[in-house]
Amino acid sequence: MIKINYDVVGMIRTNCYLIEDKASGKRAVIDPGDHSDALIAEIDKRGGTLDYLLLTHGHYDHVIGAAELCDRYHPVVCAAEEEMELLKSGICNRSSVHNIRINAFNVDRLLHDGDVIELGESRITFILTPGHTAGSGCYLVDDCIFSGDTIFCESIGRTDFETSSPRDMVKSVARIKALDGDRAIYPGHGMFSTLDHERKYNPFMQ
Repeated sequence: MIKINYDVVGMIRTNCYLIEDKASGKRAVIDPGDHSDALIAEIDKRGGTLDYLLLTHGHYDHVIGAAELCDRYHPVVCAAEEEMELLKSGICNRSSVHNIRINAFNVDRLLHDGDVIELGESRITFILTPGHTAGSGCYLVDDCIFSGDTIFCESIGRTDFETSSPRDMVKSVARIKALDGDRAIYPGHGMFSTLDHERKYNPFMQ
């Protein structure tokens, strides 16, 4: 089982999540969209270790804080293999469009659909959900979906960027809809939701 802390960071108000395996104390940050005093204080309070950085995709507003956390804690950075070109391109990751500098960091583990990350006793499954970007993905753990910019409360992420695909997004939304049971949804921006709520009220799941 995991414990979840979060902070809303950056100009576009990205949800940055700190998850911790309750049994082992192993920790991961999902989408370090900017500096977060709150999450750094929480990590330091719990021993000053961070095991993973998990990226749902590579747009600047989800990775600006990655280099700082890498320098401070040396976590294993994970992202979809399909997202590597976007991470390297200021045009594709939108940083150059907004005159924003992303400090360099390395991706240590290239993820593929269905890969499992062991966070102590918690198993985090990565599913590739292209559409918003070619390498967008969601992380499934316990009864939670960390959906990045794929699924929002009653909406979905934009599909008009350089590596976006409206056709892929339709398939990815359908895949999430078909997951078993109800699950809490923790998106990259905005309000939290549940899978049952989205099945009922999200027009893109109808």
